[in-house]
Amino acid sequence: MTDTEPAPTTDAPADERAERQFGPVFWISVGISATFVAVSFLAVGPVGAALTAAVSAVVAHLGWAYLLITSGFVVFALYLALGRFSRVRLGGPDARPEFGRWAWFAMLFQAGMGVGLLFWGVAEPVMHAREPAPGTAVPGTPEAAEVGMQYAFFHWTLHPWAVYAVVALAVAYTSFNRGSASLRLSAVLRPLLGDRVDGPLGTAVDVLAVVATLFGVAVSLGLGTLQITAGLADVFGVPGGVTLSLAVIAVTAVGYMLSASTPISQGVNRLSQLSLVLAVVLLAYFVVLGPTTFQLNLLTQETGNYLARVVPMSLRTYPFAGPSWLTDWTIFFWATWIAWAPYVGAFIARISRGRTIREFVLGVIVAPSIFSIVWFSVLGGAGLDADARTGGAIGAAAGQDEALATFRFLREYPAFGFTAVLVLVLVWIFFVAGADAGTVVLGSMSGGGLDPARRSKLTWGVIMAALAAALLVIGGLDALQNAEILVATPFALLMVAICAALYRALAIDHPRGE
Repeated sequence: MTDTEPAPTTDAPADERAERQFGPVFWISVGISATFVAVSFLAVGPVGAALTAAVSAVVAHLGWAYLLITSGFVVFALYLALGRFSRVRLGGPDARPEFGRWAWFAMLFQAGMGVGLLFWGVAEPVMHAREPAPGTAVPGTPEAAEVGMQYAFFHWTLHPWAVYAVVALAVAYTSFNRGSASLRLSAVLRPLLGDRVDGPLGTAVDVLAVVATLFGVAVSLGLGTLQITAGLADVFGVPGGVTLSLAVIAVTAVGYMLSASTPISQGVNRLSQLSLVLAVVLLAYFVVLGPTTFQLNLLTQETGNYLARVVPMSLRTYPFAGPSWLTDWTIFFWATWIAWAPYVGAFIARISRGRTIREFVLGVIVAPSIFSIVWFSVLGGAGLDADARTGGAIGAAAGQDEALATFRFLREYPAFGFTAVLVLVLVWIFFVAGADAGTVVLGSMSGGGLDPARRSKLTWGVIMAALAAALLVIGGLDALQNAEILVATPFALLMVAICAALYRALAIDHPRGE
């Protein structure tokens, strides 16, 4: 088959589909992940030390590459939205969206960063105000708070969603316009590699994508677990520690595996819409009871400052200050989005048939970015105000445990019990919906087609929970960060090839851009 001839879309026989679902990609990926989990529990100290050493080497030598590659994704995504391929429709000229805009946005938003916004919404701006980026401001000053808000916008708006968009668009175009019957990333590289994607090279690409996805989802589960356990300890006095974390993971695993047993139009869709409604309720609460004028001024001013400084922020490596701040913040977040890219990208691709490239890219990048700016302006602004009123109590809590910052902040407002429970419920829903989407994507990427078998999804559900538990046992948030950076590094290079393959496929299929 040539590059100009889409593959047929006829379904394979049942026995052939089963062979693909539980073929080499599935078993190799399961073997790698199961081995890591087993070794982690048997050798907690050595595994944690090895992760730290490996990540230190990566950041010391490749931090600049992370910044350049991620910035390149922003440029490429905007080119696709505004350039000659912008009118190409995913699925062909007659395709129509499977989901309405509200449901579509709700699902892509919760898959992209739902738990993360709750975890970092108060903590990040407050922590940046206490320890700003090197050379930008004096710690604890209003200037430090302003710079901190700009970096919160930077870490959660254009760059992460551009990372997701390029992978999602490549998978969607390959699946819906070139006839691929699955969400395998190796199929995306066919315009570059030809039939070699059907052999060992393609298997290696798919295994890398599955492992990156698995670690990305596991880190999301780990963050959600830290947030829930911190809330249970702070609100209800439940003793914290590893035992509580493992119990939270176990209960959540039951929830998302029950959800995974239902079609995507039911479980993920309904949970996503519910979570978005609750998030808007939380925002409205802190707009009404918070320092409203301060929040609006902050939103207006720091949006302008962020847009004016986004280019130098995107390329700043702090060569004279050492890599510590960059590693803890920007590199960690860039690695997070890259590691989540196959998972979030494949899931967004799955729900985006029928949209034009322009609608797709602008919807995936602009709408969530606006929501994130509003989120940090409201919660982060209220957090900075409360930190100033309490003599730095919110920042001190964040310095002790990032997950505690939100609940320490909630105590400064009326109805603490109600808002704390609302946050816990919202985290748990994001947790379940995101993990459910993860089982669908992992099943699809490991060979299960657009609708993987329930057995495949449940297998990945168990492994996700075990991996999240292993990372928390190894070293909590530090282990989550290190695993994220280590797994994301090779996938970042693969993403460059994915962008090149997507451009080549579009140029072949639409030489005049129509």
